[in-house]
Amino acid sequence: MFKTCVTPPIAFAIVSFCLGELGDGLNIFQGIYLVGLGWNEGAIGIALSLMGFTALIVQTYAGDIIDKSYIDRRALMTVAAFFTAGSAMAIMFVREGNTDHMLMYTTKIIEGIASSFINPCLAALTLASFGPKMFDSAMANNILWGHIGSAVSAILAGSAAYVFYPNIKYCFFVIGGAALSAIFFVQLLPEGDPSVGRGFHGPTKSSDDDDESVTDNHNNDEMVQISGSKADDQIAASYLSVFSERRTLILCVTGFFFHFANANVLLVLGELMGTEDNDDDYDDNDDEKANRAAIPLIAGAILLAQGTMSATTVIGGRLTENGVGRKTLFLVGLITLPIRCALIIHWRDAGSAYLLSTQVLDGIGGGFFSLIHPYLVADITFGSGRFNVIMGLTASCFGLGSTMSNFVGQMVVENLGHVTSLSGSLVLSIVPIVIFSLFMPETLNTRGQDKAHSDGASPTMEYNIIT
Repeated sequence: MFKTCVTPPIAFAIVSFCLGELGDGLNIFQGIYLVGLGWNEGAIGIALSLMGFTALIVQTYAGDIIDKSYIDRRALMTVAAFFTAGSAMAIMFVREGNTDHMLMYTTKIIEGIASSFINPCLAALTLASFGPKMFDSAMANNILWGHIGSAVSAILAGSAAYVFYPNIKYCFFVIGGAALSAIFFVQLLPEGDPSVGRGFHGPTKSSDDDDESVTDNHNNDEMVQISGSKADDQIAASYLSVFSERRTLILCVTGFFFHFANANVLLVLGELMGTEDNDDDYDDNDDEKANRAAIPLIAGAILLAQGTMSATTVIGGRLTENGVGRKTLFLVGLITLPIRCALIIHWRDAGSAYLLSTQVLDGIGGGFFSLIHPYLVADITFGSGRFNVIMGLTASCFGLGSTMSNFVGQMVVENLGHVTSLSGSLVLSIVPIVIFSLFMPETLNTRGQDKAHSDGASPTMEYNIIT
């Protein structure tokens, strides 16, 4: 009864909100909690980076599994949400002292594997349910509610951590509540057309086969669900052809350099805000007060970025509907990074308020990047049957950039200082702008052109087809 009362757009919005609360923003609070238990910085760094390293390896395979699996993607998402939340909450079983390392390391690996399936499943279900024409607006709505969920998560977790400090483990109940909500509401999502969710064309309706293709609006004119098509009826492009496609390579390289320049900036920003008063001598009591006072600052940084991302997603969605190209919006996101680096360098001694304000630029850049990324992948791959595997491949490239950024950036901070590290990020941030502006063609209104169609391959198609 309840399921029939919830339209698909609302169901996707609710699920995206819940999954947004499962995001890795709470890793910062996990680090604070482990420090309080007596863990050293090296062990914390290993624990928090294992999830990223695992996801880096798994994401492409996860996308391929989602493409080829006959299992209902809603079931895959439910299992992934359960294991992601369970692994994240395992930190509550870590005992006092520098112990239980293997518990954290193991659960972080499991979390990295499970979380790799969530976003590809959501994207596949969105494409399967709304079709290629309505995918952009539907995905923008998902991304918007995901950012709102992350912002609410930061507020709830930060409030709990501040109120119950130093026993901040209660903030992790936010993860458990979000997981239970996601598992419940995933059941409200439509399955859609599995082959369309893979990136295949749906069946073409003609006067001779009116019964083979039907439209099911589910009381929503924007929801298009095609039945009667099967992935078995269409042939996927070869891995080599989709992996070597020029636009895919440009997107991978652009995203790698953007994240290589970007990921370390937030760490350096936090270090600058946290050390601005370090010239004073604190006793243990003052130090504890300073640590507690840092919690709302951290939550505020997350909230400001996520709030800006939400606004950027709305604006980007409206601009897309009005015909503004992917290339223009993506470049706007890329250009915010060197400006942000320059402002942090300039304001490094101006105080936390100035430094915190640069998170607005982080929100704009991250907002446009996360919004346009799935649009570009859908434009490039639709018709090939490899939508999710390319979503995974590009995400892996982005993750590699982030991982290298954190490692190299912090090495530079340790040996040469914060300004040198930020200057390096500023220089690196120019590279993706040049690459994308010079080599990436506009992909708006190209979705599905020159690709395989459901009635078989054409001699002039762009992809090589597996036979």
